[in-house]
Amino acid sequence: MITVLGSINMDLIATVQRLPAPGETVSGNAFATAAGGKGANQALAAGRGGGTVRMVGAVGSDHFAEPALAHLTAAGVDLSAVRTVEGPTGTALILVDSGGENAIAVVPGANGEIGETDAARALGAMAAGDHLLLQLEIPSKATRAALKAAREGGVASVLNIAPLTDDAVDLAADADIVIANETEFERLAGAQGMDKSAREDALLELHRKSRQTIIVTLGADGVIAAREGALVRAASLPVDPVDTVGAGDTFCGYLAAGLDRGEPFETALRHAAVAGSLACLKSGAQPAIPHRSDVEAALNG
Repeated sequence: MITVLGSINMDLIATVQRLPAPGETVSGNAFATAAGGKGANQALAAGRGGGTVRMVGAVGSDHFAEPALAHLTAAGVDLSAVRTVEGPTGTALILVDSGGENAIAVVPGANGEIGETDAARALGAMAAGDHLLLQLEIPSKATRAALKAAREGGVASVLNIAPLTDDAVDLAADADIVIANETEFERLAGAQGMDKSAREDALLELHRKSRQTIIVTLGADGVIAAREGALVRAASLPVDPVDTVGAGDTFCGYLAAGLDRGEPFETALRHAAVAGSLACLKSGAQPAIPHRSDVEAALNG
């Protein structure tokens, strides 16, 4: 089983020709709302990737709560540990330019109420060998408590250190598997502006010291991981991106689903990389997450 402890949001998405500079106003050409939140996105991706998934989190008492959970409900994700708190549901304000790049501002809302009690609820129904999937859009005290309990209970923890926070490096030290993009990995490694060779050296060195599996997503260049003393690579699909906002979350969810099913690490990594590429082909986070049949078709096509 996969348990996701994390954020649940509604995304408010505007498409623009280009992202505005500070202090600048640009005209948009489309607007949409979509369920989001890194926790919910990853839970949905894990479910669509074939996993049995339980979501632990919080929504507000506003009119965004129901639509924020709609895709998870349709996918059969267990929502019994999602509680309602007084106030707004988490909200993400997203600008997407014509090249698919984005700028995002997140208002935590109910996500900011998640604490150690929710961490205990997340781990209470888990058994040794299950997978706990975490991100950094909820208070760090909840993430820290969950990581500690996972370690004590023999639960495999997967931490995506996004969005990058001041606590990211400290929290990452307690996870079994750490997933980062290039910028986030540079914070982990304590170096900036690394080229490919320097990144690979730093990845192996950090893996050697920590004994963790560390994964770095590289966008169009695929993904590289350090595991069991060696580097493992997986290619992404060549795509013309429409919206990259959900690609990283799709990767994380699919990876957890593959590992929880007992797939070899290399297989789970490749499937996750392909799923992340496919997620760039539609607007929005959750609506763009591919189903397992889509990923298998792309791999066999």
